[in-house]
Order: sequence, then C-alpha cells, then structure tokens
Amino acid sequence: MLHEYQVVGRKLPSEKDANPRLFRMRLFAPNPVIAKSRFWYFLKKVNKVKKMSGEIVNVSEIFEKKNQVKTYGIWLRYDSRSGTHNMYKEYRQLSRTDAVTNCYQDMAARHRVRFGSVQIIRVAEVKSADVRRPYVKQLIQNDLSFPIPHRITVKESKKNNSTFVAKRPSTF
Repeated sequence: MLHEYQVVGRKLPSEKDANPRLFRMRLFAPNPVIAKSRFWYFLKKVNKVKKMSGEIVNVSEIFEKKNQVKTYGIWLRYDSRSGTHNMYKEYRQLSRTDAVTNCYQDMAARHRVRFGSVQIIRVAEVKSADVRRPYVKQLIQNDLSFPIPHRITVKESKKNNSTFVAKRPSTF
C-alpha cells in the first residue's frame, strides 16, 4: 500500500545564497524513507540539487477522506526496454493513493514495469463528463447492477442452524 507524502527540501545555505529556494514535491511511496529517496532522485534531475549539497526541511503524510468513489486521471512516464513513454490512465477508486497503487500494479502487469521505472507526473480527479476510457465510462452509469450467480437462499441457511451438518447447502 502506498502513501502520499509531501517532501520539502532545499540546497544547503552558503555564503552566496544565505536563504536558498525551497522545493516541494508530492510523492507516492510505501514509507517516508523511500519518499525522501525519490525526492532527491527527481530534484537531481530537474533542479540540479544533490542530496550531498541539500537538506530535507519537512516530510509529512497527506491524508484524504475516503468517503466516495471518484474517477482519477494519472499522467505518468515510464522507461521500457525500448525507450521512455508517456501515458494517461484512469481509475475508479476511493482515494488518490488507492488509484496510484492500482496504477503501479496495472503497469507491472501489462507492461512489466518496475516501481522505480514509473514516474507519476500528475494525479487529478476527473469529472464524469470528461472520462476518456471506455472501461471506466461503463462503471459511471447510475443504473449499474451486477449479477449474483451464486446466491444462498434464506430457507437453506435457516434450516441448518447447526454449525456441523451432514449435507452441504445448495447454492444454485
């Protein structure tokens, strides 16, 4: 299970720059140690600040209320055997962390991409009218129902009140 962390860091103060600029990133990682590691990985690429010449100011976990299902759009970049690819995916989940966890599992299953090769660029909530993927559109309908092929009838369960019975219940 992944968590969402906000990591704030900066370059170490020097004589030239006594008050260096702060950099803030929202990262998805299983624990704060990996979140800090990913922070330095991205900061080194984008802003030319290394761990040796910088410091972490704050690491805090971002919590979200899990009250209803939403559609999340995830923009990501990943490295495959043939090159670097950009991708957009949509997921129906209760929270951002659940959607990103699902995305990492999906990328590992469909594209054989490891955790370190995937870079989450952006995660945003998508309105129902703006959903692009047909496999997510079919889940947005108001009158959605699922068949129950294996139901246990009430009569069967009430007839056998004992825990141990000689005959198995019929569920068809």
